[in-house]
Amino acid sequence: MLSALFIACWIGQAAFGFAEYNQSRREHGFQSVGLLDYARTGHLWEATFENWESEFFQMGLFVLLTVRLYQRGSSESKSPDERNECDADPASHRQDPKAPWPVRRGGLASKLYEHSLSTAFVALFLLSFVLHAVAGVQNVNEQHRLEGLPEQTLGEYVTSAQFWFESFQNWQSEFLAVLAIVVFSIFLREKGSAQSKAVAAPHDETG
Repeated sequence: MLSALFIACWIGQAAFGFAEYNQSRREHGFQSVGLLDYARTGHLWEATFENWESEFFQMGLFVLLTVRLYQRGSSESKSPDERNECDADPASHRQDPKAPWPVRRGGLASKLYEHSLSTAFVALFLLSFVLHAVAGVQNVNEQHRLEGLPEQTLGEYVTSAQFWFESFQNWQSEFLAVLAIVVFSIFLREKGSAQSKAVAAPHDETG
């Protein structure tokens, strides 16, 4: 379901971005481009990777923060008063045939696997950050060509106020969303959701 929603929303973004891009070209006296030509522009990919970057940054940092930090009463937190299964030593499961291969292997494979979730999010954040920069400077230079302005280098774009404005405007909204679910899940409920405590659970029950 989430995959279908993602694809539908990205198609919607591309469709309306295509319309906006051509409107801007016409306003500057240039001809419209076709959909395939638009798909090769920085306009579509800068917006895409700018948003992906903030999502992966948010999730990666959230995963790392929940290792050590607690919020009593939140469904998004481990209990500060009880032993948590996620903190168990994976070496005790080396003989479990259902355990993932790295756990049964032990050694370096197990150590890497212990932090594979945060590593994946950090890697995806860094990749999206780089792609945001590359597509962003392409998009800026396309706009500069329409307006007859000099083009920017990648270094000039990455150190510009525009690049960091684009990044921070997305980062702040992602952290606000995480803060909201951490706090709201203390007092509010959604029957049947894994992100919610049981409807009858007391407010100070964690996890």
